[in-house]
Amino acid sequence: MRCLIIGGTRAIGPHVVRRLHAREWDIAVLHRGVHRAGLPEGVLQITDESAGIPVLRVPLAAQRFAPDVVLHMIAMGEPDAEAAMDTFAGRAGRIVVLSSGDVYRAYGRFAGTEPGPIEPTPLTENAPLRDRLFPYRGSATSADELNYWYDKIFVERAALSRRDLPGTILRLPKVYGPDENADLATVYGFRRQPQWRWTHGYVENVAEAIALTVADPRAANNVFNVGEAHTPTIAERLARLPDRQAAVADEAGRNFDQDIAYDTSKIRRELGFIETIDEARAMSACVLGST
Repeated sequence: MRCLIIGGTRAIGPHVVRRLHAREWDIAVLHRGVHRAGLPEGVLQITDESAGIPVLRVPLAAQRFAPDVVLHMIAMGEPDAEAAMDTFAGRAGRIVVLSSGDVYRAYGRFAGTEPGPIEPTPLTENAPLRDRLFPYRGSATSADELNYWYDKIFVERAALSRRDLPGTILRLPKVYGPDENADLATVYGFRRQPQWRWTHGYVENVAEAIALTVADPRAANNVFNVGEAHTPTIAERLARLPDRQAAVADEAGRNFDQDIAYDTSKIRRELGFIETIDEARAMSACVLGST
């Protein structure tokens, strides 16, 4: 089987590539050539300046690879998601796109952009999505900025819009690991909110969930939350982590009565996902620098 990965040279990407390579998939990675990750021998690297965010054009070399599955790791909004769908509809077997928990209405409640009662958690894949679009547009200084046009809701809509290209949506947690959020600022920074919950996921475990979804055709036309099986409170996390100093996170305008905690049982139940590394052990080891 053949997988074209759009993006894939930073953070989670190389871990996904290695897992698919271990499953004996043929892999091509489309990227700009700016970041040269240590990918396994035999992985085809297609470099093109058009492969930066947003990817509005898929070069012919990537199209000629003729993937069975397209894994779009960097689709951020409607234009790039639709470009991928138009390119591969009727040509690839499936597409998998990475999304985020910020699509949920609970995120709007937390961020203060959508008034209303607290949403019950943990959030299942059927939990209501935001009513207000473009959640970060208020921080953008021009229409060209990512924050202006970013909205994963549009990515999700596009991925599930075509019968001739079945889609899968993965809503990722807050990822941590040696190359991303290694200092766990997203835990230590919220120590003044001891009862708040925010689902996290160790990079190796998140990569395993992504690779599993790419490899399993049962994932077609489906949505899965990804992350730890149980989301502890900040106080529970800190109780089992080494004590350390960290800057306090910006809490302005946030409603910490609203948790951002996922129910991740569906991907475990339907696709058989199991963490490769225990999350509690991974988080402690990450702080100690031994992951």
